[in-house]
Amino acid sequence: MSRRLIEKADALLSREKGTIRKDHGGRIRICLVYANTYPVGMSNLGFQGIYGLLNRRDDVVCERAFLPEEGDFEEHRRTRTPLFSLESKTPLGEFDIAAFSISFENDYPNVLKILDLAKVPFRSRERNPYHPLVVAGGVFAFFNPEPLAPVFDVIFIGEAEESLEEFLDVYKGVRERGDSPVYRKPAVKKSSLSIEGVYLPEYYSVAYNADGTIAGRTPLHGAPVSIRRRYLKDFSRSPLTTAVVTPDSEFSSMYLIEIMRGCPWSCRFCLVGHIYNPLRKKDPAAVSAEIGAAGELSRKVGLIGPSLSDYPRIQEILCMEGVSFSLTSLRASERSADLVHFLKGSRSVSIAPEAGTERMRRVIDKKVTEEDILSTSALLFEAGIETLRLYFMIGLPSETDEDISGIAALVKKIREISPKGGIVLSVSTFVPKPFTPFQWHPMAPLSEVKGKLKRIKKELQEVRGVKVLHDVPKYAHMQGLFARGDRRIFKVLEAMVTTDEWGEACSAAGVDRDFYLFRERSAGENLPWDFIDTGSGKDGLWREYREALAESLLSPPKPLP
Repeated sequence: MSRRLIEKADALLSREKGTIRKDHGGRIRICLVYANTYPVGMSNLGFQGIYGLLNRRDDVVCERAFLPEEGDFEEHRRTRTPLFSLESKTPLGEFDIAAFSISFENDYPNVLKILDLAKVPFRSRERNPYHPLVVAGGVFAFFNPEPLAPVFDVIFIGEAEESLEEFLDVYKGVRERGDSPVYRKPAVKKSSLSIEGVYLPEYYSVAYNADGTIAGRTPLHGAPVSIRRRYLKDFSRSPLTTAVVTPDSEFSSMYLIEIMRGCPWSCRFCLVGHIYNPLRKKDPAAVSAEIGAAGELSRKVGLIGPSLSDYPRIQEILCMEGVSFSLTSLRASERSADLVHFLKGSRSVSIAPEAGTERMRRVIDKKVTEEDILSTSALLFEAGIETLRLYFMIGLPSETDEDISGIAALVKKIREISPKGGIVLSVSTFVPKPFTPFQWHPMAPLSEVKGKLKRIKKELQEVRGVKVLHDVPKYAHMQGLFARGDRRIFKVLEAMVTTDEWGEACSAAGVDRDFYLFRERSAGENLPWDFIDTGSGKDGLWREYREALAESLLSPPKPLP
């Protein structure tokens, strides 16, 4: 094994607080793998929480592995060093279970790159009884795991705090029965069918129509027709907490605490507002207890939630002594502006208008007005912030040139409010997501998106103290392909092991990306993620889509048949 890679791993460990080390003997050996680099993975509370949850079990040892940084891939290959765990340097392929945590679509290709370095076959059906059981959870499994379905033996649909523990009890029971490795994996899978939220991709056959749409899914071996999304009903009892604090994460040396799950606003474009509902707020006593526990690792605390100004006792939390707090993006409201006074030394605050005109905000059901945005911005600048970050989307359904000009016009109005501080626009390309009312809508073509970005930058180039940042539109299209793709997209991911050019990978795999990106779905079409039962019906989302297009003054789509 490469000495340089081992020394680099040890250097990361030396700067951590809270690292868990356990003897492997007699325990279920799990390697928890984040499908991105160490700084990104260690900033993810879900990944951190599962690491702590698993290690609280005496019968489990859980270690971590990450996507190598760009310069380390060649070192792995040159020295034939397989991907290994951070704590004990054990090769990934030697663990009992390789558990992937996957949050973002653009990380999908990384899953296969990791398996390639670990010398573990990509497809579940190609692995032998001595390879690890490969499982996965994370946000990707809430909405559409199908592009990666051929990889995984088991996928946890929804919040895995409870189902993961139940699965491990099944695994332990099968292992203690003394089955040989040849029979152990099939026995674990078969026994897991009874666990709500557990999805076994190989237990389903998918058929396609001549036009490329999905004809249907057939469950096999007694598998259920649909998989009900699992969610934690008593959120105050969530066992997921920050386990390790490190200066090498994106939130340097910060202890993260989730105080809300779900969102009261459910904007039509927003995945979070639909897949995490119902809205749950952690009891203030539980939050205070977590903040107290955080002191052992850090006095910098980041509070996590989609709309923290809607947490009823947020000011009471922020008044706790001896803690430096940070908040995620705030909603444009007077209440949000008031919170800035409680953030000691806060230099940057984010709000998300999303669109530049009232009409466009009605289409996406944003529920904030221009007056809300302007008054909140004024209060934030009065409070002394140095940077106001504004999040906008382009390429939204029914968007016009006037809506794009409206973004620049709104920013100019905000700039006129105060000469103090800087304004940073973060402009992203709209990606239609499953389980949102816009899941049927096509994406905007690349040339159109680039033209809109160019227009925004041109209209704001002379405005003092305004900086425009944006995503790379072609990667937004890659995200769209993976977000709404089916199992056939797996061939693209295989091709991307050797190239980062996803367009070339589509050509090599014989996949028509236009079919997935620029085609409006019909009301009755079988969508790849329809097998997931979120508790809310498809009809309701379609009605929301019709209402959105009615708001845009366009002809609404035809009703459901």
